[in-house]
Amino acid sequence: MMYQPQPGVCGPFPVIAPHGDFGEGSLPPLEVRIGEAVHAHGRLILDARNIAFGDSTFLRLLLATHQKADLRIVAPSPAIRRLISITDADQVLRIHPTLEAARAA
Repeated sequence: MMYQPQPGVCGPFPVIAPHGDFGEGSLPPLEVRIGEAVHAHGRLILDARNIAFGDSTFLRLLLATHQKADLRIVAPSPAIRRLISITDADQVLRIHPTLEAARAA
């Protein structure tokens, strides 16, 4: 599990591009980073292309972040897209095909 801000991104819309698996045991560092971005900016783009797995705690983090801030999710991996879809969270979360689309929305 790793997370990393997108290089060259600055200004009011931070981008976090985590990769790996996110479950109860591996979620805290990502949760802290998301919390910092939301606290500082009130909004966040989560580039989800390289997230291989997310469990219910990961989904809960997405939904909680969505309630607190302007969360835009970019290109979720097939596993994350499935998690979001089977829980009907895709009816609530803002999902975009590209980083540019998320920024422009």
